[in-house]
Order: sequence, then C-alpha cells, then structure tokens
Amino acid sequence: MSHIVVIGAGQAGASLVAKLRNSGFDGALTLIGAEPAPPYQRPPLSKAYLLGDMELERLYLRPESFYADQDIALRTAATVTGIDPAAKTVAVGDEVIAYDQLALTTGSDPRRLPAAIGGDLEGVHVVRTLADVDAMAPAVTKGARALIVGGGYIGLEAAAVAAKRGVKVTLVEMADRILQRVAAPETSDYFRNLHSGHGVEIREGIGLDRLTGADGRVTGAVLSDGSEIALDFVIVGVGITPSTTLAELAGLTIDNGIAVNALGQTSDPSIWAAGDCASFPHAGGRIRLESVPNAIDQAECVAENMLGAAKPYVPKPWFWSDQYDVKLQIAGLNTGYDRVVTHQGDKGAVSFWYYAADRLLAVDAMNDPRGYMIGKRLIEAGKSPAPDDIANPETDLKSLLRP
Repeated sequence: MSHIVVIGAGQAGASLVAKLRNSGFDGALTLIGAEPAPPYQRPPLSKAYLLGDMELERLYLRPESFYADQDIALRTAATVTGIDPAAKTVAVGDEVIAYDQLALTTGSDPRRLPAAIGGDLEGVHVVRTLADVDAMAPAVTKGARALIVGGGYIGLEAAAVAAKRGVKVTLVEMADRILQRVAAPETSDYFRNLHSGHGVEIREGIGLDRLTGADGRVTGAVLSDGSEIALDFVIVGVGITPSTTLAELAGLTIDNGIAVNALGQTSDPSIWAAGDCASFPHAGGRIRLESVPNAIDQAECVAENMLGAAKPYVPKPWFWSDQYDVKLQIAGLNTGYDRVVTHQGDKGAVSFWYYAADRLLAVDAMNDPRGYMIGKRLIEAGKSPAPDDIANPETDLKSLLRP
C-alpha cells in the first residue's frame, strides 16, 4: 500500500492531506507536526486569540477527530531530524518512517534579533506560533510599555492589538516609511494615520541599536538616533524566512525557499513542497508567496499532482490584514508598478490601484470589499480599466467588469 508522508502540520499540510483523501487517495497517510497542537489558524493568533476573543479550540482548522475519521496518522510534537531520499525514509528521533511520496509543508520561521543586541532577553517576543502568543499574552496589559520592531504587516497588526489593550506602543521602522517593501506610499500614509490616531508612536527611518535589560529581562532600548526608551516588552516583526533546513540536508535545490517546478515537485521527483517554504515558477522567474490563500491553493494543487493530475499551479494572489476597525484586502502583486490611482468609496472606504503603464497589477482596499472583489476579478481576467475611470469617484466599479 502506498504511503504519503507530509512534514509540517500548518495550513498547507492540513490542506494537503485533506485534499488527498477528498481526491480518493486510500493509501497510508501521515502528517507530522513539531507543535503539540493539531493544525490551527495562524492569522487570529495575534488578533482575536491574543485579545481573548477566540478560544483555543476555535483556532483548530478541523476538529481533532477529523484526522482519525479520515485515517490520517497525525503525529504532533514530533520533530523530523532528517530525510534520506535514496532510502525514501524520514527520521523522527530514533524512529524511521518509510514513504513512497513525501511533501514538505514546513512553512517559515520568524527572524529574531541577535543575542548580541539583547534578542535573547526575557520579554522579547516574535509572533508565529501558539506558544509565542501564549508567552507574550500576560505582558499585553493596560499601561505596559512596548516596542514593536518592524513596520510591516506583522508589526502593525501587533501594534494594533497592543494599543487596543491599552499598551503604550512605540514602533520603529528602519526604512523611510512603514510598509515600504510591500506597499505604495499611499497605503503607508493611510496606516500611519490610522495608528497615530490610536496613540501609537511610529518612528520611521530609525532602527534598533540594542536592547537593555536587568536580571535577564528587557527593560529598555537604545535606538539608532541615540534616543532611549523604557520598556516592559518587545515584539519583533521583521519578516520571516522559509524553513528549508530539512530540504537542504536532503540535498534538494534551494532558491529563495525549496525550489519546485510548476507541479510542485522538488529536484527529487518523489518529494514535493507547498506553502511558505516553496518557491515556484511565475512570470518568467521564481516567486514565493507568504499567505494563507497560497498555502491552501498550492497545497491542494500539489495533492492532486501527487495523484497524477499534472496540473500546473497558477496563483491568484490575495492577502488581508485586520487593524483596529479596518480590514485591508489586497489582490494581485504590485511588483513593477509605476503609478497608483486612488478610488474613494462610500463611508470612508478607499482603494489604491497599482498600474504598470496602463496594466492593472494590484489593488489595496481599505474597508472596501466591493473595490477589492472587482479589482481581483479584473486582475484574474487580465483586464485593465482606464486609470481615469478608477480615479473618478462617480464610476460604478461593477461596470468595469462588463465585456
């Protein structure tokens, strides 16, 4: 009987095994995760869960009984220490598990501050796992003083939750502006104003020189401009890196993550990869997408291809971020844009439309689900409305979908 092993019990791994069963695979199926909990949602961790608005069980992607019901051997709190592609085995401690096909859905790891500048002090947190958020939760209390390092979406979401809990928040971003790597100045301005209105102090063009501490616990920070601030805790949101250690040890090709072909196969045809850890061909180059939608879609495509579908993965990128009472929805990829067009919606809704010449690339929509959905449909259909039509607040965006 064929045996498929999946390493990594996050969103991609859970989606992959469910799709295998749903697609008719009736062989042995094993899902291995390093964390003690069954597969769970990560986005609510730093928002609803940290705020106390979501219980642990509601985080789970599926009831724990699902895996037994589907005859999926779920191995939690299990660390894979190596892969032997020649023998087609994986090692979990002293145990050796044979596979016929293997899928790597190992996700990504948060970048941490170096120990040399205080990164190992108690009270310095990252936001990635259930354990990370459980560890920081007691500190996120009214009147506490926090430093957020990094002005990307992770840092901004953390700042929003801390501010809602009554924490005095200072956020530092080394780049000239928050969201510089991922969004236009218009989107940066929108969220800077949003956070400032909620009492968050945002300091751009300023980095962290070092953290200071007493008795092993963080107590303050010295910033790159020489200023010093007193602190109770720190949240580090300076990005993530693909988790490729096992793939590297197995001799697989690495290129901004585990390199896969259009089907999701690695350089070893018996080993596949999907989600944050995988880079795949796109638009004449390679791309790696860090998002829940990509983790699900790519994992499901890989599952079908493991069963012989031979279906190339075509991404339909979309992302979201929740901050205070604002829902940001992003469609498309803005790489290469040279113009941003603003569309004002109703009741404060606004969307920013990214163009390269006359070609629509992406849309950032703030509390504007209509603009987001129409933009997403236009991008996926390869249609580019005239920028002047987008800029006109009287334009009925839905009319742009007509042939």
